[in-house]
Amino acid sequence: MSKDAPVKEHTHREIMIILSGLMTGMLLAALDQTIVSTALKSIVEDFNGLNHYTWVVTAYLLTSTASTPLYGKISDIYGRRIVFQFAIVTFLLGSFLAGASQNMTQLIATRALQGLGAGGLMALTFVIIGDIVPPRERGRYQGYFGAVWGLSSVAGPLLGGFFSDHKTIFGVTGWRWIFYINLPFGIAALAITSAVLHIPKVKREHSIDYLGALLMVFGVSSILLSVSIYGPQYGWSDSRTIMYLLVGIALTVAFLFWERKAKEPILPLSLFKNHTFSLTSLLGAVIGAGMFGAIVMLPLYLQVVKGNSATQAGLKLIPLMLGIVSTSIFSGKQITKHGHYKKYPIMGTALMTLGILAMTRLSIATPYWLLSIFAIMVGAGLGLSMQTIVIALQNAVEFKDMGVATSSNTFFRSLGSVFGTAIFGSILTNRVTHYLQSGFTNLAAQNPDAVKGFDPAKLQGLSNNTAVLKTLPPAVQHTALEAFVNSFHVVFYAAAPVTALGFILALMLREAPLRTNKDYAAAREEAAGEALG
Repeated sequence: MSKDAPVKEHTHREIMIILSGLMTGMLLAALDQTIVSTALKSIVEDFNGLNHYTWVVTAYLLTSTASTPLYGKISDIYGRRIVFQFAIVTFLLGSFLAGASQNMTQLIATRALQGLGAGGLMALTFVIIGDIVPPRERGRYQGYFGAVWGLSSVAGPLLGGFFSDHKTIFGVTGWRWIFYINLPFGIAALAITSAVLHIPKVKREHSIDYLGALLMVFGVSSILLSVSIYGPQYGWSDSRTIMYLLVGIALTVAFLFWERKAKEPILPLSLFKNHTFSLTSLLGAVIGAGMFGAIVMLPLYLQVVKGNSATQAGLKLIPLMLGIVSTSIFSGKQITKHGHYKKYPIMGTALMTLGILAMTRLSIATPYWLLSIFAIMVGAGLGLSMQTIVIALQNAVEFKDMGVATSSNTFFRSLGSVFGTAIFGSILTNRVTHYLQSGFTNLAAQNPDAVKGFDPAKLQGLSNNTAVLKTLPPAVQHTALEAFVNSFHVVFYAAAPVTALGFILALMLREAPLRTNKDYAAAREEAAGEALG
């Protein structure tokens, strides 16, 4: 297509077909963040790899987070479809090889490859919607992506538990299906996007900032290794934790210095002069941290304190999913109808904060219906906030920066998630140890008969292996459960100020009129080069 040719507008039917391909790709990436957690027990038993099990999760998280901004920039240069399809193929290859792994080393390496593809699936989904739908109309479609996140938060642990509970399925080891299940869905996403995804690309000189890309990837990876692996495992004052953190900070500073000089930077620092870009990046990180603070702790509470299986805990997260799905779709349609978006992240972050604070009331005897109300509140807050800030961002940046701006927002949200998970996890571990010691001391002083003949050394293994709970005498078991409940309370008290900060940031958001079809077509015409084949 020539530069002067009009850009074709997509019909609602065409958008829905494209959407099905994008949602399938995004669901796969989101699922693989959670599906492995409930299958890890079976995997490490097969491979005798308990000492490396955290790397199975972290390898995926590292590569998916670090690669996210790269996809946005590269797709700005070479076009969305080819780069999105590269991400799908990379993810499928990683999934197939992960399912065929014969030891922990192979599994960790192939999970990293999977994450490399997932980074593109998560980032480019929002970018492509930004390309084909004007901001005023985007709410009605973008709400569905919030529903995908809600579905994955429940379906991941459920499917992981289901597959790993079966020794074999069709002659293949049960846990391997958590990777093989991706193949038919990924192939379908590839077929749909090949058939219908035709988006014009910006015609410009091809130039990739390779040094900037390397500095960013290694800088982010070092910081993530420090906060998600070495800090929680070996302590925050450990030499490895400090070394990786300092190296990561040094590389990040070098990256920022280089980006000021680069001809075509991976992350243009000029974007941070845009008030909405800076604010939504911070807001994304805050929501990511608060979201994982709640989503990771709830199934843990259900399994440890309530004694539910992984599958049961997954089912009991359905109220959280319902909250996310219903408010994502509702807010999206209301934004399209009325053209106003600022009130939704304000309401969302307020609701999240109240829901997380309400969770400090959880106890050993809390009925499920009350937990469901708290979960719906948090889910509703997430649904109102997550997709809305993407609409606000895409409405505020120039069309030519759509890819890098949107993928950067996804990147900051992923960073927040990693930091939130690591920090809240460390708080939980630290407090469990503290409350176990003080609780047992109090029990021994008040009721010596209850602990007669009990070896206190057994309590030391509780923070690493909660299966020990079932072997404890009734009085000691109750004390241990109280220790976990009190520790969860501390985590929720720590998460609430984070989401409250999100509320303050949402109040500072400047609402601009959402661009309509006519405005958007003009911007798209200006940026359009030749169409992808």
